[in-house]
Amino acid sequence: MARKFSLEAQKEVEKTVFSYAVKESAVLPLLHIAQREFGCVDGAVVRLVAGTLGINPTRVAQTASFYTMFSRSPLGKHVIQVCTNVSCSLLGSESLLRHLETRLGVVRGRTRPDGLVTLSTVECLGSCGTAPVMAVNGVYHENLTKEKVESVLRDLGL
Repeated sequence: MARKFSLEAQKEVEKTVFSYAVKESAVLPLLHIAQREFGCVDGAVVRLVAGTLGINPTRVAQTASFYTMFSRSPLGKHVIQVCTNVSCSLLGSESLLRHLETRLGVVRGRTRPDGLVTLSTVECLGSCGTAPVMAVNGVYHENLTKEKVESVLRDLGL
């Protein structure tokens, strides 16, 4: 399916591309605009960005796949990322992750069919001193226990 930027996004794209001396340098900003516009950076978005910049779609796909902030499939309304690095793992992130999977009815790396929640793991959230840690919609929740996780979920209406 071919994608097309909305009129508002297209204006932002044009302004962004114009601000770079070399059009290809606008790949990252355009990927951010596209993810905001379409909710993910799938194959159709890769082709759209490549066409906009006049570059090979492989170049765009390589850039998009390198950065973890770009999702290849649509994310849920609430994105829950659980850190699984050493500090978090040693302090119980794996059991919290299993609790979240059971409680939310979604396995890590997936989005619930209703589109409400995406649950994923991340290598490191950079908050080892307050492990275990999860980010919910970009907001960190630290020194987690099952009780704290439940409180966060209640605040989200889950």
